[in-house]
Amino acid sequence: MRIVIGEDSTLFREGLARLLVDAGHEVVGKAVDAPGLLVAAEEAAPDLAIIDVRMPPDHTDDGARAARQIRTRHPNLGIVLLSQHIETRHSVDLVAGGRFGYLLKDRVLDVDDFLDALRRVAAGGSALDPEVVTRLIGHRPPDDPLSTLTAREREVLALMAEGRTNVGIARRLWLTERTVEAHVSSIMAKLGLASSDEDHRRVLAVLVHLRRSGHSG
Repeated sequence: MRIVIGEDSTLFREGLARLLVDAGHEVVGKAVDAPGLLVAAEEAAPDLAIIDVRMPPDHTDDGARAARQIRTRHPNLGIVLLSQHIETRHSVDLVAGGRFGYLLKDRVLDVDDFLDALRRVAAGGSALDPEVVTRLIGHRPPDDPLSTLTAREREVLALMAEGRTNVGIARRLWLTERTVEAHVSSIMAKLGLASSDEDHRRVLAVLVHLRRSGHSG
């Protein structure tokens, strides 16, 4: 897999690059700021871009904004935001476009899981940290359909957003697969969304719903 990295921390950027190379991937570009990232994504023709949210020149949401520009120009490019910060203004639209992940640096505890998330995103799926999901679906107005979800349905929704299958959700929550299927059906019905056999498409549908209901961060 051909990967571009957008990260201004030298130690983190080079350490990540070494990890990816050791795992058999090719790092075809490295950028220390958002403008450089845009150039690298354009010239290197990567399969995946790993981007920090806060990058120079402004150190605010430059990385997230660059990610949206990259997505506009290259809709089939996988994008993973890897950051210490949760940004929702741009990430909702990015998730709705598919091929997107959002992982928090200090919560990546297993290298194999991390590499698997990258592969999943590059293949067209989703990989969202539960904390990110909580921020995306939290603080909704009382009349929002998400407020009708039970605590268990919110747990299932969060695991769906991580890109997990019904079998994976069942194992995580110690439920039967049939019970998980029932929860998924209930979630989709409460949100007024059509069901799908592909877990990442269900997640995208939920986040499209959030975007349409006026979410901002």
